[in-house]
Amino acid sequence: MGKRRVALLVFDGVKLLDVAGPSEVFAEANRFGADYELVLCSVGGRAVSSSTGMRIPVDAEVEAAGPVDTALIAGGDVFPARPVNPELARAAVALAGRARRTASICTGTFVLAAAGLLDGRRATTHWQHADRLARAYPRIEVEPDAIFVEDGPVFTSAGVSAGIDLALALVERDHGGELARSVARSLVVFLQRPGGQSQFSPSLRGPAPRAAPLRKVCDAVVADPAADHTLPKLAAAAGVSARHLTRLFQEELGTTPAKYVELVRFDAAKAMLDAGVSVTDTVHASGFGSAESLRRSFLQHVGVPPKAYQQRFRTSAR
Repeated sequence: MGKRRVALLVFDGVKLLDVAGPSEVFAEANRFGADYELVLCSVGGRAVSSSTGMRIPVDAEVEAAGPVDTALIAGGDVFPARPVNPELARAAVALAGRARRTASICTGTFVLAAAGLLDGRRATTHWQHADRLARAYPRIEVEPDAIFVEDGPVFTSAGVSAGIDLALALVERDHGGELARSVARSLVVFLQRPGGQSQFSPSLRGPAPRAAPLRKVCDAVVADPAADHTLPKLAAAAGVSARHLTRLFQEELGTTPAKYVELVRFDAAKAMLDAGVSVTDTVHASGFGSAESLRRSFLQHVGVPPKAYQQRFRTSAR
């Protein structure tokens, strides 16, 4: 496919991890055969000051960024605390207009929103600001629980570290799952993540479902993993037959309803263990029903039982 230029738009107050995280993913992907070219750009081509105070030199002003495959808009704590500068919004429009796809990290969603690039689309942002995004931009369908949302050629992602998940998803779209998994393993994403999302989350395995009934079901499972999510219950909630729902799962997510529910429950259980919840309490709160079911799931996905996983996490976090 040739070189893919990723233009990352930065500004004063940009979150350093929003820049460094995705940049490392693309750079690591190059080690496994990809060919990404990362170009940092800003309004006027000026160096910017990051959230840590570190100065970030840029490669070009927006207009000089050249042909762009991916326009990537970083976020920062400056949004939504203050309005998006019109110059920055125009820069996002300019980049997006030359790109095959456009993506934002964390509160970079507010830049895309201010630029009008999310009108009529689904989007997400950091969970702390999702309600504010929905109120300020009623033409956007905000999905507060998503790690990232894909709507046509536009991607948006949740809080800071989700920028790594988003970058991995973009690499997977470009080069397939095996290369993306190699990048994730090389970066040790699973072990470094302090809780919450991980590479094993089913919501990271692909874009949000296109079919409304399937989105409704997936949202319900993620919102309450411990609820009764048998196939008849899910089909009734979606307003479709069990056979049709099964077909939707297979066509869009490449899995069965039962396997999807199990993966969501696994992700919920892992997050609880990361947070220090006991294995016994995790069994019931995550919906596994028995300690043996939880154990089998952890052995399948991470190769160790829940207690050993929790002990390893606590050790590595010291």
